[in-house]
Amino acid sequence: MSRRRFGQHFLAPAWADKVAAAIAPQPDQRFLEIGPGPGVLTTRLAGRAAQVTAVEIDRRLAQDLRRNAPPNLEIVEQDFLDFDLASFAGGGPFRVAGNLPYNISSPILFKLLDAAAASANLLDATVMLQREVADRLAARPGTKDYGVLTIFIAAQADVTRLLTLPPGAFRPPPRVDSAVVRLAFKPSVVPPALAGTFARMVRTMFMQRRKTLGNALRPFADTAGRTPSSALAAVGIDPMRRPETLTMAELLALAGVFGGPGSDA
Repeated sequence: MSRRRFGQHFLAPAWADKVAAAIAPQPDQRFLEIGPGPGVLTTRLAGRAAQVTAVEIDRRLAQDLRRNAPPNLEIVEQDFLDFDLASFAGGGPFRVAGNLPYNISSPILFKLLDAAAASANLLDATVMLQREVADRLAARPGTKDYGVLTIFIAAQADVTRLLTLPPGAFRPPPRVDSAVVRLAFKPSVVPPALAGTFARMVRTMFMQRRKTLGNALRPFADTAGRTPSSALAAVGIDPMRRPETLTMAELLALAGVFGGPGSDA
């Protein structure tokens, strides 16, 4: 939003056309928009979709949007992090779109992941992000951008980069490039019985991502009553590797050592 405290920059109309085309809303679809601002993307969604619910934290902007809202547009004046996604998902299948405030993009993404895990009604999310965050979402093992966010997103969504937006695509222009990314949600590749173990293990290891696995895994292994060397040997992973080199398959196998039958985790 243009008010600095909300950390968002508004999309220019010409770029809103491109983003709307990339989203490709359909006449029978329901949308939830995060941070509509002055409504430049909102009006394009409402003109093509069946229903749009736009969640806006700025009271002035929410009031402005209501003045000219078409019948299929609902404005909710609220912080999206407080929005009841579970109740909204109960209304049927929906898609998410939004220009995410840079300073809270990660918490919003994790909220969407939780919602997708709880309900198959959340189909996808097409969001504008700081390019660095988009790089993290699409990162490959062994790269500097690969980390906790990458892994948790990959477990539940297929990531597609749709557009790169220069600073001039926004008003006021940010100091960084942005990107439009689509997250197509899917059932998690992490078995439900392993979900807690997997999340704790990944977060612990990546707090010390520059260390070797033998050392980075130690705090978590200690809580599970195992040594890092025995756990890594059980799945054939070299303890001298670093956390950022592990593939999803390797992470799942390692979590299985700690969270499988007979384990203490």
